[in-house]
Amino acid sequence: MVNLVIMRHGEAEPQYLSDSERQLTAAGQAEVSEMAQWLHHHYSAFDRIFSSPYRRTVQTAAVLVQKGLVSQAVELNTDLVPEGNAQFVVDFLDMLYAENPQAKILLVSHMPLVSFLVEAFTRSGQTPIFDTAGVACIDYHQHRGIFLEYACPGMLHLVKSVS
Repeated sequence: MVNLVIMRHGEAEPQYLSDSERQLTAAGQAEVSEMAQWLHHHYSAFDRIFSSPYRRTVQTAAVLVQKGLVSQAVELNTDLVPEGNAQFVVDFLDMLYAENPQAKILLVSHMPLVSFLVEAFTRSGQTPIFDTAGVACIDYHQHRGIFLEYACPGMLHLVKSVS
């Protein structure tokens, strides 16, 4: 059962001013929308969604809410910034899962943190490189997680072209 999804934001504008102010491009919004549909089809709704406070992740999370993946407002978490500490995020989620072990949580963050989060939650030694709007699906219970699958828009397009 997937109860934790880690998602990288969609494609963003090139960095020319403040990194935290970069917005999603039109292509980034489209790929997030596509992944939202995929998540909704495969995993239905989530109980909570946490996002980095950076503009592109907030915009990514807003698309997920708009597509019905969560009914609650997006909760900002400053530990989800690109240079965030993965162990702080694990400790935070362990507290949430102690209160509600069945919670389905979606995290929206950045490279390289999303890769470090996969390793921190699964202790697998795997730190996958995420494409924009890529998602890692994990079966997580306090202090123990199993990496189940990774999907991204490019993989979905590949599957469609083969079908």
